Amino acid sequence: MANLNKVMLLGNLTRDPELRHTPKGSAVADLGVAVNRKIQDGNGGWKDETTFVDVTVWGSSAENAQKYLTKGRGVFIEGRLQMDTWDDKATGQKRSKLKVVADNLQFLPDGRGGNGGGSGSRQASNDYNNGSDSHSGGRQGGSAAPIDDYQEDDDIPF
Repeated sequence: MANLNKVMLLGNLTRDPELRHTPKGSAVADLGVAVNRKIQDGNGGWKDETTFVDVTVWGSSAENAQKYLTKGRGVFIEGRLQMDTWDDKATGQKRSKLKVVADNLQFLPDGRGGNGGGSGSRQASNDYNNGSDSHSGGRQGGSAAPIDDYQEDDDIPF
């Protein structure tokens, strides 16, 4: 039987990335992402249902996330699910948590009408796109183009 462990998330950061380094020097960042979906509330109206997801990012992607991302910024994440287990020091009980380990991270607008990075965000996104990430096999994230860069073309064949 075939197996597949693939996750794709599109949401906003719930906090600034938290960067740390392993004893061997590898960079790792923890992100919190909120993903919304609309559901009917039973009275014919709609409400948002929010799911909060913990994400771990490794290598230069982790360093770039800490450098360029802030709370509220939009992100697209491709990765895999991983179960973390540990013993609770206070109670001695086994604990576990499902999280996402990112393989690819793309910076998006912040959801507040801006591009999320202040006046230097276009340069920050370009710097990120030109870097290399040995942890994810050289694949690069990216940043959505600012809304004012979009020009509609009437010759699109669809």
